[in-house]
Order: sequence, then C-alpha cells, then structure tokens
Amino acid sequence: MNKMKRITWLFLILIFILGGSLYAGQIEGGPAAPFVLFDIQGKKYDLATMKASPMTIVYFFNPLSQSSVEGLLSLDQIAKKYKKADLNVLAVTASQKDKAVTFAKSSKLSFPVLIDNAKVSEAYDAKNILPTVCVIGPGQKVIDVIQGGGKTTSVMLERLAERKLQQRQTELAEALSDTAIKKAPADAKALMTKGYAALKAGKTGEAEKIFTGLANGKGISVVYGKEGLAAVYARKGDPAKALKLAEEVEKIAPERTYASIIKADVLYAKNKKDEARKEYANAAGKKEGESFQKALAYNKLGRLYAGAKDYKGSRELYDKAVELDPYYVEAMANKGVTYEKEGDYDKALTSYKEGEAAVKGDAYTKILAARATEMVKLQKDAQRRELINKYVDDLVRQYREQKKSAAPKDDWTTPVTTIAFVDFEEKGALGERDGISTVLTTDLADKLNSSGRVKAVDRVVMDRLLEELKIGSSGLADPETQLKLGKILAARVLGTGVVFNLPDVSLLRMRLIDTETTGIKKVINRDIGTDERFEDNVNSLNRELLAALIKEYPVKGYVVSNKDGNLMINVGSNQGVVKGTKFNVIEEQPATEYKGKVLKASPKKVGEIEVVSTELDFSNAKIVKQERPVSQDDKIIEKSDAETKEK
Repeated sequence: MNKMKRITWLFLILIFILGGSLYAGQIEGGPAAPFVLFDIQGKKYDLATMKASPMTIVYFFNPLSQSSVEGLLSLDQIAKKYKKADLNVLAVTASQKDKAVTFAKSSKLSFPVLIDNAKVSEAYDAKNILPTVCVIGPGQKVIDVIQGGGKTTSVMLERLAERKLQQRQTELAEALSDTAIKKAPADAKALMTKGYAALKAGKTGEAEKIFTGLANGKGISVVYGKEGLAAVYARKGDPAKALKLAEEVEKIAPERTYASIIKADVLYAKNKKDEARKEYANAAGKKEGESFQKALAYNKLGRLYAGAKDYKGSRELYDKAVELDPYYVEAMANKGVTYEKEGDYDKALTSYKEGEAAVKGDAYTKILAARATEMVKLQKDAQRRELINKYVDDLVRQYREQKKSAAPKDDWTTPVTTIAFVDFEEKGALGERDGISTVLTTDLADKLNSSGRVKAVDRVVMDRLLEELKIGSSGLADPETQLKLGKILAARVLGTGVVFNLPDVSLLRMRLIDTETTGIKKVINRDIGTDERFEDNVNSLNRELLAALIKEYPVKGYVVSNKDGNLMINVGSNQGVVKGTKFNVIEEQPATEYKGKVLKASPKKVGEIEVVSTELDFSNAKIVKQERPVSQDDKIIEKSDAETKEK
C-alpha cells in the first residue's frame, strides 16, 4: 500500500511539473501579460512603458533559494562588467519585502527588485517553478520561457546569448556564452553560439578554433562544429571547403538546414539561380537546425521570390523568418522594400519601423525609413506631386525630342556640379539585404546635397524618369543614353557601378561618367561593409566622392569688379562657394601651331584670391597675391586641395 502511495504521489508531482511546463509553453509566443509593480524603494515599473525596449528579461525568483538566484547573479555580474550592455532585467519576487531587501543589499544587485503583490507570477506561470525567466521581445511578445535553476541556468544563459547575437550585440553574446560554458563546460550549444558571435564580430580565427574543437567531439557537437567551420570557410571565400563540410553534415544529419543553405549559396554564386532557389526551399523545409539558420533560408528564398516580382510570396517568407528570429532586421527591411516596389510606402514604413524597434541603430533600415517617410509626405502633397509630374513629363519630352536645356550665356562660368545616381547592379553572392542600391544612392545623395558643393538629382525624379522612358540597367550602360540623360537633367556626372556581394562584405565599384564626353572621370573601389561598419564606410565613401568631384569639376567664374583690392566674383553659395574658398586668377595663353596641329597652352596663373563672404550668386573676395593688377573679366578657377596643402 505504501508503495502504491509513493507511486501515486510521484505521478501527481510529475503531472504538476509537466502541467507547469505545458502552460509555460502556451505563454511563449504570445503577448506579455501587462503589469505594474513597485520595487523595494517604492519606484513604479509599468511594463507598458517599456514597449520601446527590444528585450526585457523578467526574472521570477525566490531570494532564499541559491539555485533560484544563481542565474540572476550571473546576469548581474555580466551587466556590471559590460556597463554599456543592453541588459534590461526586472527581478520579480513574491516573497516578503524584508527578505527581498536583505537579498538586494547583500548581493548589491544592480537590477531593480520588484515585489509581486499583484499575482503577476501566476500570470507568467512562475509560482510553482523558480526561477522562471521570461524573455519579452519586440512588440512585447514572450519569445522565451526558461524554468528551473541548477543545470537549467546554463540553458538560460545560452538562450540569452543567442538572442543577443540576433541583436548584433556580439560582445554581450560572447560574455553570456562564456558564463554558460563555465557552468557547463560540455555545453556544445553554448560553444556553438560563442563561435558564431566571434564570427559575426570578425574574429574568424577564434571562431575557427571553437568550431574545430566541436567538430573533434562527439554527437551533436560534431554537427555544430562542421556547420560552423562551413560558415567560417564561406566567410573566408573558400566555397569548396564550405561545400565539402556541408556534404559531411548531410551524411550524418540529413535533416539539418544549414548544409542546404551552403549548397544554395554556391549555386547562386555560379549564377544557377533556379537550382539555388530549389535548394533554399529544401533548406527551409528541413526539420532540424538552429532557428537563425532556418530564418536565413526563408529570408534568402524570399529575396528570390522578390526578384521574380512575387512580392506577396516573398513577404510570407520574410514573415516566417521573423517568426523564427524576432530580431531579424534584414527580413523586416526586405519586406518593406517589396512594399516600396508596389508603391505602398505606408506599409513599407511600418516594416522599417519594426526593424528599427527590433535592432537599434541599424543604418540600412534607418535610411530606408527616412526615404519612405519622405515618400509618404510626397503622396499626401498633391501640389508637389503635380510639380514633379510636370517636370518629369517635360524631361521625357526633351529626351524623346533629343533636346537639351538652354545653354548658359558663357561657357566658362560653372553652375553647381550636379550628379545623377542610377541603380548599381548587384553581382556575386545572394546577400541577406535587398535594396542596397537604394540605400547607397539615397544616403550619398543626401550627404552630397548637405555639403552645398555638389547637388544630386532628386531620386524620385530619376526613378520616375527612368520608369517613363522604360530604361533599365542594360539601357543605362549605353554611352549615348547616358549622354542624353545627363543633358536633359543638367547633370554633369552620372554615378553608377556594381555592388559585388561576398559572404562577409559588399564591395562597391563606382564609376563617375562625364555626360558631356561620356568618359569615365573616376573609378572608386570601396568596401562598404555590413551592419555596424556600413555607416562609417559610406561616410568615408562620401568624402572620397566629394573630393573627386571637386577636383574634376572646380568652380570657375569671372572677376566682376575690383575696388581698391576688394573683389566681387560672379559665383556664390549657389555654386558651392563658401568663406575661405581660394581661386587662382588665370590668363589664357595663345595656342601654338606645330606641323599642322594646334597645341593648346595651359593658362598662366597671375594671382590668387580668397573669398571673405558669399551671397547666392556672387561672392566678395580679397587678393592674396598678384603678378599684375587683378581686373574685371579676369578668369578664376577654384584651387585644388593639393595646391592649398602645398602652400
């Protein structure tokens, strides 16, 4: 009889534990239950006011239980070591306040300790099993529920490390992984996450070492290791080794996702796009693999659907990617790009805003969101829209009639240098991001316009014009088309080129084409980076581009008057002249005829002037030096940076 009672009690305890776990499973994936609690100092914490936080960790614990507080103390140590870390933790206890106060003081906990007197623990099924850790993600959805202490603490740390890796917080992801590994040295998943964090941070050698160690292990660690090494070799630009490792994984774990992604990437790079599409679909359909790997498969498949103009189908795939990885900003932004292509900028902006909320500071999404915001304003501004339509209609007519804008009255004075960007062609690997050309041209145009020295043709006008003329990328490669477009847009330069995608970086080859001669004035080769490096690299690219345009197209004009050394010149802020701009005063020299050829002589420098103030179309200047008196109608030309530095 006693034996039967023990079995019955054990059965009831098992049902009790499983019941809690099943209920926790129901919480996961659903909306976070709202709550308002007060900490031990009486400060109010309202979950509803934390909507802007991409991640909130609600840690339910018992201050008198060592296994219950172990994970909380581990998180606290990491937060204290990495003070800039985005680790938003709320420690919640249903224990008496005096016990919570004693624990907080003795542990010197940096997180707020909230007293649960509102049955919040019950709402999160955190009453019976402690600790219970609920991770609340974007949109205040519960994305993870981890219950139990002891060995489960390392599981909690590893899960948080994976989430921080998804947020691009590689340093914090490595720190969480390290702490999990210290508690459970054989935790293959924590080692795997640390390896991917190192790889994401650009520490390829460290990642290779970690994955090699896993590959030399047993069981699932071998799979983790070989998949990680395949990612390392893909990053190194060695697809043959990556493919070999992927095939080895397929033999021992045929239902793993990542092997098929590697195969699809190789096929796409070989321009076998139909075969690549099938392999990405195969990857998405497999039953095993990490969530970020499956999300990657859905995202890349979505990009191929979008490329085939199946925008609805692509959005469904992007949504599946975000379901698996709630911080997958690339998929959110890609979804927005599909709406842009359909002209629905309101929905595009919604997608971009979701991306900005999920991963703070993502440069791509920030630029796309700013552009979509402007387009939404334009769609609501009927007057401006009508003006643009009339302007584009006029340009289309000029283009078809092969007319150009009226020539300036003199062929020496230069207007502001104007550049028109056309879409860059994408080649190489299938990147995770769509719309890279739009991001680049939009950002560069904004930066050049703000310089005041160079003007970029409005992207809306350019897009509308190309659409009306039905000119695609192949047509834009034609020199005659380039010449005609430049003339009607009054653009002296066309900026175009190729973005070559590699596994870890995107390389830009930009050509600056003179629309009067169709000659290539400058070629700029740049690593435009990925993720956090993108913004700095584009800023550097802009500086190089601006310097090249100033060098190739210096401001030219005339001296209008000279009154006792106080000069007026016929170029001002409209032409990009600022206080301190220096000009050479020149005299044209007669040409020399030699053996039937006319040899044009270089102009002679007879003086130097410096601008002291500017108006819209003229400036005031002073004479720096002169070989003869500077006179009315003398020609002037802007000094280059090299000339200025020599002085």
